[in-house]
Amino acid sequence: MDPKHPFDIHRVIQLIRHAVRPFPKAAMFALAEEDFATPFEMLVACIISIRTRDEVTMVCARRLFGLARTPDTMSRLTAEQINAAIGASTFHEPKARQILEISRRILKEHDGDLPCRNDVLLSFQGVGPKCANLVLGIACGEARVGVDVHVHRITNRWGYVREPTPEKTMAALEAKLPRAHWVEINRLLVPFGKHVCTGSLPRCSTCPVLDMCRQVGVEAHR
Repeated sequence: MDPKHPFDIHRVIQLIRHAVRPFPKAAMFALAEEDFATPFEMLVACIISIRTRDEVTMVCARRLFGLARTPDTMSRLTAEQINAAIGASTFHEPKARQILEISRRILKEHDGDLPCRNDVLLSFQGVGPKCANLVLGIACGEARVGVDVHVHRITNRWGYVREPTPEKTMAALEAKLPRAHWVEINRLLVPFGKHVCTGSLPRCSTCPVLDMCRQVGVEAHR
């Protein structure tokens, strides 16, 4: 096997930008391009997306936003109405209650306007650093790293970071990844992780960055 080349994150990002063009975009980025791009809409979409496939997230989010797109209008729905709209998503019943409670809190505590503040986002039950960072990155234009299973797996597989959990991977990327790529890393690695650098049997034979990837933990591939 040829020796690996030095890992160049700028080159890797450039190559992956090209590689993911044929694939569907990550759900939250796709919804933002459809103009569902307020902090509240991005937060609701991220809640729906938890443990749910992107294609299902898209359908559920569009259906719910057809009923309500603001905390005010969402708070006028019942949990049952929200649940019916997002029923195809995983854990839809608790998610429906969560979305309704968050909407009511935003009305009560923030006059119906969700602020671009990390502390506020993390104060909502069930909202963790991944969703908070995606909201702040996509809707608020802040430099934030959204680390999901794909970003965690791939950046560790590259050998770019070596961390046991998504939370520690997020901290490691914040320390190492150039800020220009903080938001983009999630947009790129979600489709890349679904179609090329998959969890099992990754398609290393067609990977554009194979010559730089350390293939950490890869025991078999296509």
